[in-house]
Amino acid sequence: MAQSVSPDGRVAVKEQVTNEIEGLRPQLLDLSHTIHANPELSWEEHEAAALVAKTMGEAGFQVEVGAYGVETAVEAVYGDGDLTVVICAEYDALPGVGHACGHNLICAAGVGAALGLATVAEQAGLRVVLLGTPAEEHGGGKVSLLEAGAFEDADLSLMVHGLTATPGMTADSHSASGILFTAVDRFQVIYTGRTSHAAAAPELGINASNAAVLALNAFAMLRQQLPKSTNLNAFISHGGDATNIIPDRTVVQVELRAYDLDVWRDMKQKVLRCFEAGAIATGCTWEWESTEHPYLPVKSDETLSRLWDVNFAARGRTIDPGIHQGGGSTDMGNVSQVVPAIHPLVTIRGHQAPPHNPAFTAVAASPEADDTLIDGAVSMAATVLDVALTPGLRADFKARKAARPAGATQAKFIA
Repeated sequence: MAQSVSPDGRVAVKEQVTNEIEGLRPQLLDLSHTIHANPELSWEEHEAAALVAKTMGEAGFQVEVGAYGVETAVEAVYGDGDLTVVICAEYDALPGVGHACGHNLICAAGVGAALGLATVAEQAGLRVVLLGTPAEEHGGGKVSLLEAGAFEDADLSLMVHGLTATPGMTADSHSASGILFTAVDRFQVIYTGRTSHAAAAPELGINASNAAVLALNAFAMLRQQLPKSTNLNAFISHGGDATNIIPDRTVVQVELRAYDLDVWRDMKQKVLRCFEAGAIATGCTWEWESTEHPYLPVKSDETLSRLWDVNFAARGRTIDPGIHQGGGSTDMGNVSQVVPAIHPLVTIRGHQAPPHNPAFTAVAASPEADDTLIDGAVSMAATVLDVALTPGLRADFKARKAARPAGATQAKFIA
């Protein structure tokens, strides 16, 4: 249980934690830059996980690598208070372009916030959990962790994500409550036909590649009949083995995004009919299967969003109160559907670079990015302390957790 703290006392505690995080700046920047220089793909983040575990262990946290049966997940716990905060730290990179989404910043900011909060955990009645969450780019590490019970004890959860300024943007960052993320479903379609010599006996073959080409044409034409806020993409990952062999197997990778879950599900049924049409036209058989966990939209907690905006502004950042439809997706969305959570975007000042592009990779290790991760760490810690040290807010989050049925965070979502 937290000690009784006056408003002035809360300010003093927040200043203490801010000073701690600022004092850790060299260590946090080294962590960020080391992960940036050694990009590891989803589910393969062994060195990043080991580095996070070492950092947290040296600070007195109880650490487990491979937590909840997820090989490159890390759980680091400090304190035994009755308010549990789970701070998520991503560290996976992208193929070909490395840390072009700045997960090195996400990781270091999360570590910084957790280390800062640990210094006042007893006073604030906190149980601080730093959860290293792999495979955000592809796979859904947080979903695997959810289903295994990693968030069952959480009263609240948060993380931050860096970005550069978008054209026309005048404020430093968007309000945490105004940032919208899409749901995303990823699956593959497999066509099966029959091989034959492409020149000597083409009439004896059934061309699985043709089925995919026909389906993708229907897929492309479907775009006109879908809401403008949706997004769908696909590519043929396997289409044949040789020009003189009619391919008997073709595989298509598909992803579908929408802000609204009903629109998302309806779009999937229409897309599947496109793939069925390819099979009917060519005589192939077909099937589809999920390749990753589906991601849900982020449901930003109103209280945490308001507190975040105030604390981030206190770092000298200006906040745009409008709605930002980024179009991207995150497995933090799944967490936010079952635990009060936020996923604010923190702007790297002075740069404009598209995410998932080499230009962003360079920005993610810049001095401006370094400043952003410190601001993010301080703002996350301050937001948690506002909840922990304000009796009414603390009681609200505790009541919400108490009302949550056992196992509610572990329920499997089917797209």
